[in-house]
Amino acid sequence: MYIAQEESFGPVMVISKFKNGDVDGVLRRANATEYGLASGVFTKDISKALYISEKLEAGTVFINTYNKTDVAAPFGGFKLSGFGKDLGKLLSSSLVSHLRVPVNERTP
Repeated sequence: MYIAQEESFGPVMVISKFKNGDVDGVLRRANATEYGLASGVFTKDISKALYISEKLEAGTVFINTYNKTDVAAPFGGFKLSGFGKDLGKLLSSSLVSHLRVPVNERTP
């Protein structure tokens, strides 16, 4: 699906069906892009969401929320979505990847 593989800037959300329990298949599809700015996981199972957030190739992974950010937190993407982290001490660190995972503790 073209829209799921491009880095669209605007109010766009791709929702994809998957077989129950096929987390690894979902991760393969989600990471099959040249970009990795942000992603979101919506689930009642926080352990599963944290597992997925570690495996997703994105600078920010939102859990049970989306685009709720702290403007003081370092921000940046993976792959062609940018290098380093803006607004943080880690900006100059090109050897380490850092991931932000904001979590809404209320289930969807």
